[in-house]
Amino acid sequence: MSDSRPVTADEPRLGIGRRPRRRFPRRVLLALPLALAGPLSLLLPADVPRPYRSVVTIEAKMASKSDFFKDREVQRLLLRHGIRVDIHRLGSRGIATQSLKGMDVVFPSGQPAAKMILDRQHGTSARSARPFVTPLVLATFRDYAETLVKAGVARPQPGSDADHTLYYDLDMRRFMGLLDGKDDPKSLKDGSGRKADTWDGIGYREVSGRSNSGRVLVRTSSVCESNSAGTYLSILSFVAGGNTTPGTTDTDDPEAASAAVRRLAEKVKPLIDLQGMWADEQADSYFSDLGESIAPVSVIYEHQYLAHQIEYHDRHHRQDTGRVLLYPTPYALTEPQLISLSPQGDRLVDLMQNDPELRDRAVELGFRVRFSGEDGTSERLNAYLRDHGIQVPRQNTDRTKVYEPALDVLEDIITYVGDCPPPVEDDR
Repeated sequence: MSDSRPVTADEPRLGIGRRPRRRFPRRVLLALPLALAGPLSLLLPADVPRPYRSVVTIEAKMASKSDFFKDREVQRLLLRHGIRVDIHRLGSRGIATQSLKGMDVVFPSGQPAAKMILDRQHGTSARSARPFVTPLVLATFRDYAETLVKAGVARPQPGSDADHTLYYDLDMRRFMGLLDGKDDPKSLKDGSGRKADTWDGIGYREVSGRSNSGRVLVRTSSVCESNSAGTYLSILSFVAGGNTTPGTTDTDDPEAASAAVRRLAEKVKPLIDLQGMWADEQADSYFSDLGESIAPVSVIYEHQYLAHQIEYHDRHHRQDTGRVLLYPTPYALTEPQLISLSPQGDRLVDLMQNDPELRDRAVELGFRVRFSGEDGTSERLNAYLRDHGIQVPRQNTDRTKVYEPALDVLEDIITYVGDCPPPVEDDR
């Protein structure tokens, strides 16, 4: 049987010649990304890390000075150096008494906690920096400050308009007489009977046209956790001891010295217990819309208040004259210390010591920055405040300064007043 399928012939195809591909040498291809990285990096925003630089995340335990590292401009400046800081927020004394495992740096807000941390390094030399200082202050509201003026324990700072001043000087010895809840027969300004040491009893109704029958109290965070509360306790102890640093009397007799410290702790404990101790920092509550309802007087740091005023003026083109500061006399100056616990932490310490843009930003956030020793800390800040329409705080003519007691003495007072748990040991 024959095959009936038609026979087909392939049509001729036109051949189109192709040019051979030109290949770049392998070494050129390998070098190309590096060659382009430089020009491309110039097109990126300043806060984007360069393509050839990795970003290192630094683990940090910080207290209130974490505000500095949460600032977006500070974060941008650090990112330019390939650094990102992961913040674990905790009170200064909490940092010093709890585990430090896994941390690259710690940033307690004052020297007592910093000394405790350095003592835990078991002889290892740790790099550290004290980039700025800030006074401890009592934050309040104008009507309450004027009530304290009426009671004879505060006065507007000199050289300012008393109707609009942001700052008052507070006589701590007289003020402490309003905190004990007792009717002092020698003082006619603290109220009497059931109104003794209440806001209405010392004249708040007459000043404000409103009523507050509550006790005159100062809201602090926990002395077991917080440097600000511990520093406030140091002020109370210093004044209660006749403007003498606790632990500096009867030094030739250890038992007598210890007994004197215990008596002092017993004396100031009610001043802390009556107002209660809170776990959180007080600044957020004070600056909230309900701040005046939460607490008439709170312990904060000066830089927190000045940063608020700078930001408020930038938004509203005026000062927030409803919120004011009480500068205690005698005064206490706090010195935060950034302590490195790893090579990565060393990089951050170096930047905080040497980077001029970070120091300038600290001034813009209300800190008294160490530029040329302590004599240079205030002038840069004062100039910035004047340039931005913010009243400059004046130094009190009474320059009595509270010196913190020896670490073991302060720990005895804090532990007694706060019933604090023992420190946690780790294997660092």
